[in-house]
Amino acid sequence: MVFFHQNQWNNQQNENYSGGSKFISAKAGKLFNFMNYNFSDKVKDMRPSAIREIFKSLTDPSVIAFAAGNPSELSFPVEKMKNIAEEIFLNRSTEALQYSITEGYPSLRKQITSRLKERFSIGIENDSVIVTTGGQQGIDLTAKVLCNEGDTIICENPSFIGALNAFRSYNTRLAGVDMEDDGINITMLENALKTHKNVKMIYVIPTFHNPSGITTSLEKRKAILELAKKYDVVILEDNPYGELRFSGEEIPTIKSLDTDGRVVYCSSFSKILSAGMRVGFLCGPNSIIQKVVVAKQVNDVHTNIFFQMLVSSFIDIYGLDEHISSIRGLYRKKSSLMLSRMDEKFDKKIKYTRPEGGLFLWVTVPGCDADEIAKTALGYKVAVVPGSTFSPEQGKKSSSFRLNYSYPSDRQITDGIDRLAPIINNI
Repeated sequence: MVFFHQNQWNNQQNENYSGGSKFISAKAGKLFNFMNYNFSDKVKDMRPSAIREIFKSLTDPSVIAFAAGNPSELSFPVEKMKNIAEEIFLNRSTEALQYSITEGYPSLRKQITSRLKERFSIGIENDSVIVTTGGQQGIDLTAKVLCNEGDTIICENPSFIGALNAFRSYNTRLAGVDMEDDGINITMLENALKTHKNVKMIYVIPTFHNPSGITTSLEKRKAILELAKKYDVVILEDNPYGELRFSGEEIPTIKSLDTDGRVVYCSSFSKILSAGMRVGFLCGPNSIIQKVVVAKQVNDVHTNIFFQMLVSSFIDIYGLDEHISSIRGLYRKKSSLMLSRMDEKFDKKIKYTRPEGGLFLWVTVPGCDADEIAKTALGYKVAVVPGSTFSPEQGKKSSSFRLNYSYPSDRQITDGIDRLAPIINNI
């Protein structure tokens, strides 16, 4: 038997137990007899998101947070949202506080449908839209309705950890395909489609990729779609950053090229209005979306209706274009500041991407272990995310790490790069 003080006892309760144990709380004087916890096959081998774990260190105000995926606090239209919130509670409080329909607030769904058509040329006759609790839920529910245990999902290597863990939770097999400067390696993609069994889906982030910041060329977008047709699989196109282009030319989404209902398109308002509202959406073939509706009813009934109403009113009253334009200008400045400091301070052997939009860039230090870099950097009060976090193959080492320029202040960007430079230059 082990005796705990109350604070130790509280911490101990948060740990996982694989076998029954007996504990006595010194303060309560009670014997606690724990049962065996046999976790489901879907989650027993899942690991917590390294990014979520790194977030715990960010409670220290002295830590410079290059690890977050957060939008800048300067991008939040606080006063406008405050005015809308007051109007909703004054005039539409019952609607905002009552249950609503799973598909989403009707006005918002219409606005999303219209904007997708006008802004991205997305939407064919058989498509429909559902509002989700962030883009993350859209990814999760798409996998849930399309994939069985043992099916294969092909994804970019590296890829978004939230999607990888969602796919893992359904016991799918992940096949990572390496990235090139202009997107996924097409030859390797076809080889993966040929050789892996039961491929159900290709998951890609073609615009301002997370974590690399790479944008997939139009030629490769067309090739991905043609391969999906050839091998009869669905594409899940994740595009939460597409509105945040601050340089270069617009490139059509894969979904806009879709003529036979093969692409499910996922996005959100997290990066352009507020990440904390958790309002995202899917656009895809009606037959898939209707299954997503049923799965969502089991999951959370519907996305927070108050925030859906807030987003809808914001679009109706203020529009999105002017607001998005201001965010683009903000991130253009921050990205330029980080890159210019890296150009000045980093050794020439160190490679990094130069994104045309989004929130991230990708740093590669040849021959190093990025996990060790991340640990060392945290000792110098700089938080970065090692590339191993984004690998479809769990535990695989990486010589790369991700930096975020949207969240830290300008001063933190320069100070953080100054702290990182000697760590990686001397490897």
